[in-house]
Amino acid sequence: MVDVTVAKYSFEGEKFEILVKPDPALEYKLGKNKDISSVLVSDEIYTDSSKGKKASTEKLLKAFKTDDATTIAEKILQKGELNLTTNQRRKMIEEKRKQIVEFIAKTYVDPRSHLPHPPLRIEQAMKDARASIDPQKNVDDQVQDIVEKLRLIIPLKSENLVLEIVVPAQFAAQSYSVLKSTGILKKEDWLANGSLKAILEIPAAARPNVIDRLGSITKGTATVEVKT
Repeated sequence: MVDVTVAKYSFEGEKFEILVKPDPALEYKLGKNKDISSVLVSDEIYTDSSKGKKASTEKLLKAFKTDDATTIAEKILQKGELNLTTNQRRKMIEEKRKQIVEFIAKTYVDPRSHLPHPPLRIEQAMKDARASIDPQKNVDDQVQDIVEKLRLIIPLKSENLVLEIVVPAQFAAQSYSVLKSTGILKKEDWLANGSLKAILEIPAAARPNVIDRLGSITKGTATVEVKT
Protein backbone atom coordinates (compact mmCIF):
# COMPACT_ATOMS: atom_id res chain seq x y z
CA MET A 1 0.00 0.00 0.00
CA VAL A 2 1.32 3.44 -0.98
CA ASP A 3 1.81 5.96 1.85
CA VAL A 4 -0.38 8.99 1.24
CA THR A 5 -0.55 12.49 2.65
CA VAL A 6 -2.34 15.70 1.65
CA ALA A 7 -1.14 19.00 0.20
CA LYS A 8 -3.54 21.92 0.71
CA TYR A 9 -4.02 25.34 -0.86
CA SER A 10 -6.58 28.06 -0.10
CA PHE A 11 -7.88 30.77 -2.43
CA GLU A 12 -10.53 33.30 -1.41
CA GLY A 13 -11.98 30.95 1.18
CA GLU A 14 -11.98 27.90 -1.11
CA LYS A 15 -9.80 24.93 -0.19
CA PHE A 16 -8.09 22.68 -2.72
CA GLU A 17 -6.32 19.42 -1.91
CA ILE A 18 -4.29 16.77 -3.70
CA LEU A 19 -3.13 13.35 -2.54
CA VAL A 20 0.64 12.90 -2.66
CA LYS A 21 3.41 10.51 -1.65
CA PRO A 22 5.00 11.92 1.53
CA ASP A 23 8.75 11.72 0.81
CA PRO A 24 8.67 12.63 -2.91
CA ALA A 25 6.27 15.49 -2.10
CA LEU A 26 8.58 16.89 0.57
CA GLU A 27 11.56 16.64 -1.77
CA TYR A 28 9.53 18.46 -4.45
CA LYS A 29 8.56 21.22 -2.03
CA LEU A 30 12.20 21.62 -0.96
CA GLY A 31 13.31 21.85 -4.60
CA LYS A 32 15.15 18.52 -4.56
CA ASN A 33 12.70 16.78 -6.90
CA LYS A 34 11.26 18.40 -10.01
CA ASP A 35 9.27 15.42 -11.29
CA ILE A 36 5.65 16.11 -10.32
CA SER A 37 4.54 12.75 -11.72
CA SER A 38 6.59 10.95 -9.05
CA VAL A 39 4.75 12.88 -6.34
CA LEU A 40 1.07 12.50 -7.22
CA VAL A 41 -1.05 9.58 -6.05
CA SER A 42 -3.77 10.65 -8.51
CA ASP A 43 -4.51 13.64 -10.73
CA GLU A 44 -7.72 14.50 -8.91
CA ILE A 45 -8.14 17.95 -7.32
CA TYR A 46 -10.36 17.90 -4.25
CA THR A 47 -12.10 20.43 -2.04
CA ASP A 48 -12.19 17.78 0.69
CA SER A 49 -10.10 14.70 -0.02
CA SER A 50 -11.23 12.88 3.15
CA LYS A 51 -14.82 12.92 1.83
CA GLY A 52 -13.86 12.42 -1.81
CA LYS A 53 -15.30 15.80 -2.84
CA LYS A 54 -13.78 16.91 -6.14
CA ALA A 55 -13.34 20.54 -7.14
CA SER A 56 -15.53 21.78 -9.97
CA THR A 57 -13.99 23.06 -13.19
CA GLU A 58 -15.50 26.47 -12.42
CA LYS A 59 -13.70 26.68 -9.07
CA LEU A 60 -10.43 25.52 -10.58
CA LEU A 61 -10.55 28.13 -13.34
CA LYS A 62 -11.32 30.87 -10.83
CA ALA A 63 -8.48 29.94 -8.47
CA PHE A 64 -5.81 28.74 -10.90
CA LYS A 65 -6.81 30.18 -14.29
CA THR A 66 -6.57 26.64 -15.68
CA ASP A 67 -8.15 23.24 -15.19
CA ASP A 68 -4.99 21.32 -16.05
CA ALA A 69 -4.47 18.95 -13.12
CA THR A 70 -0.66 18.84 -13.36
CA THR A 71 -0.29 22.62 -13.43
CA ILE A 72 -2.67 22.97 -10.49
CA ALA A 73 -0.89 20.27 -8.50
CA GLU A 74 2.43 22.04 -9.02
CA LYS A 75 1.00 25.28 -7.65
CA ILE A 76 -0.63 23.56 -4.67
CA LEU A 77 2.69 21.97 -3.74
CA GLN A 78 4.73 25.12 -4.31
CA LYS A 79 2.41 27.62 -2.63
CA GLY A 80 0.34 25.49 -0.29
CA GLU A 81 0.89 23.50 2.89
CA LEU A 82 2.07 19.92 2.94
CA ASN A 83 0.85 17.65 5.73
CA LEU A 84 4.06 16.15 7.11
CA THR A 85 4.36 12.66 8.49
CA THR A 86 5.43 12.36 12.15
CA ASN A 87 8.93 11.31 11.12
CA GLN A 88 9.27 14.11 8.55
CA ARG A 89 8.09 16.71 11.07
CA ARG A 90 10.55 15.47 13.71
CA LYS A 91 13.52 15.57 11.32
CA MET A 92 12.59 18.99 9.91
CA ILE A 93 12.06 20.51 13.37
CA GLU A 94 15.46 19.23 14.48
CA GLU A 95 17.14 20.67 11.37
CA LYS A 96 15.33 23.99 11.77
CA ARG A 97 16.32 24.10 15.46
CA LYS A 98 19.99 23.77 14.51
CA GLN A 99 19.63 26.58 11.95
CA ILE A 100 17.93 28.87 14.50
CA VAL A 101 20.53 28.17 17.21
CA GLU A 102 23.33 28.87 14.71
CA PHE A 103 21.66 32.11 13.59
CA ILE A 104 21.19 33.35 17.18
CA ALA A 105 24.78 32.44 18.12
CA LYS A 106 26.09 34.41 15.13
CA THR A 107 23.78 37.41 15.48
CA TYR A 108 23.20 38.01 19.20
CA VAL A 109 25.52 38.46 22.17
CA ASP A 110 25.32 38.56 25.94
CA PRO A 111 25.23 42.36 26.50
CA ARG A 112 27.26 41.94 29.70
CA SER A 113 30.27 40.33 28.01
CA HIS A 114 29.60 41.28 24.36
CA LEU A 115 30.29 37.63 23.52
CA PRO A 116 27.92 35.10 21.96
CA HIS A 117 26.17 32.53 24.13
CA PRO A 118 27.40 28.95 23.52
CA PRO A 119 25.01 26.94 21.30
CA LEU A 120 24.23 24.51 24.15
CA ARG A 121 23.09 27.40 26.34
CA ILE A 122 20.85 28.68 23.55
CA GLU A 123 19.38 25.21 23.02
CA GLN A 124 18.66 24.83 26.73
CA ALA A 125 17.05 28.28 26.84
CA MET A 126 14.81 27.31 23.91
CA LYS A 127 13.69 24.24 25.87
CA ASP A 128 13.14 26.25 29.04
CA ALA A 129 11.19 28.91 27.13
CA ARG A 130 9.20 26.20 25.32
CA ALA A 131 9.89 27.99 22.06
CA SER A 132 7.90 26.35 19.28
CA ILE A 133 9.49 25.78 15.86
CA ASP A 134 7.56 25.68 12.60
CA PRO A 135 9.38 23.23 10.31
CA GLN A 136 7.95 24.81 7.14
CA LYS A 137 8.74 28.44 8.03
CA ASN A 138 12.00 30.17 7.16
CA VAL A 139 14.38 30.98 10.02
CA ASP A 140 13.99 34.72 9.35
CA ASP A 141 10.21 34.47 9.70
CA GLN A 142 10.25 32.95 13.18
CA VAL A 143 13.55 33.80 14.86
CA GLN A 144 12.38 37.18 16.21
CA ASP A 145 9.51 35.63 18.17
CA ILE A 146 11.86 32.95 19.51
CA VAL A 147 14.44 35.55 20.57
CA GLU A 148 11.75 37.46 22.51
CA LYS A 149 10.93 34.26 24.44
CA LEU A 150 14.61 33.52 25.04
CA ARG A 151 15.15 36.98 26.54
CA LEU A 152 13.08 35.81 29.51
CA ILE A 153 15.75 33.15 30.11
CA ILE A 154 19.07 34.62 28.91
CA PRO A 155 20.15 38.18 28.03
CA LEU A 156 20.39 38.73 24.27
CA LYS A 157 21.33 41.78 22.29
CA SER A 158 21.91 42.30 18.59
CA GLU A 159 24.74 44.76 18.09
CA ASN A 160 27.54 45.53 15.72
CA LEU A 161 31.17 46.18 16.49
CA VAL A 162 33.64 48.27 14.50
CA LEU A 163 37.12 46.79 14.49
CA GLU A 164 40.39 48.42 13.51
CA ILE A 165 42.63 45.71 12.08
CA VAL A 166 46.26 45.83 10.99
CA VAL A 167 47.70 42.88 9.06
CA PRO A 168 51.41 42.51 8.19
CA ALA A 169 52.28 42.62 4.50
CA GLN A 170 53.01 38.91 4.01
CA PHE A 171 49.51 37.98 5.21
CA ALA A 172 47.56 40.96 3.84
CA ALA A 173 46.22 39.46 0.60
CA GLN A 174 44.92 36.27 2.26
CA SER A 175 43.46 38.20 5.21
CA TYR A 176 41.71 40.66 2.90
CA SER A 177 39.43 37.95 1.47
CA VAL A 178 38.52 36.86 5.03
CA LEU A 179 37.62 40.40 6.03
CA LYS A 180 35.45 40.86 2.93
CA SER A 181 33.53 37.68 3.69
CA THR A 182 32.93 38.27 7.42
CA GLY A 183 31.59 41.82 7.59
CA ILE A 184 31.33 45.26 6.02
CA LEU A 185 34.74 46.61 5.07
CA LYS A 186 34.19 50.30 5.76
CA LYS A 187 37.73 51.42 5.03
CA GLU A 188 40.95 49.88 3.75
CA ASP A 189 44.41 51.43 3.64
CA TRP A 190 47.36 49.68 2.00
CA LEU A 191 50.35 51.11 3.80
CA ALA A 192 53.75 51.87 2.27
CA ASN A 193 55.28 48.76 3.81
CA GLY A 194 52.60 46.55 2.21
CA SER A 195 50.60 45.95 5.36
CA LEU A 196 46.81 46.37 5.44
CA LYS A 197 44.94 48.64 7.84
CA ALA A 198 41.19 48.06 7.72
CA ILE A 199 38.04 49.21 9.46
CA LEU A 200 35.57 46.31 9.62
CA GLU A 201 31.98 46.33 10.91
CA ILE A 202 30.68 42.95 12.08
CA PRO A 203 27.94 41.48 14.29
CA ALA A 204 29.37 41.47 17.82
CA ALA A 205 28.86 37.72 18.02
CA ALA A 206 31.24 37.22 15.07
CA ARG A 207 34.25 38.77 16.83
CA PRO A 208 35.73 35.50 18.21
CA ASN A 209 35.48 33.90 14.78
CA VAL A 210 37.16 36.85 13.05
CA ILE A 211 39.97 36.91 15.60
CA ASP A 212 40.49 33.15 15.33
CA ARG A 213 40.59 33.20 11.53
CA LEU A 214 42.97 36.16 11.37
CA GLY A 215 45.13 34.62 14.09
CA SER A 216 45.39 31.39 12.13
CA ILE A 217 46.34 33.15 8.89
CA THR A 218 48.76 35.67 10.41
CA LYS A 219 50.21 33.37 13.10
CA GLY A 220 49.02 35.85 15.72
CA THR A 221 50.75 38.90 14.20
CA ALA A 222 47.59 40.84 13.27
CA THR A 223 46.27 43.45 15.70
CA VAL A 224 42.54 43.80 16.32
CA GLU A 225 41.08 46.65 18.36
CA VAL A 226 37.46 47.62 18.99
CA LYS A 227 36.74 51.21 17.95
CA THR A 228 34.42 53.03 20.33
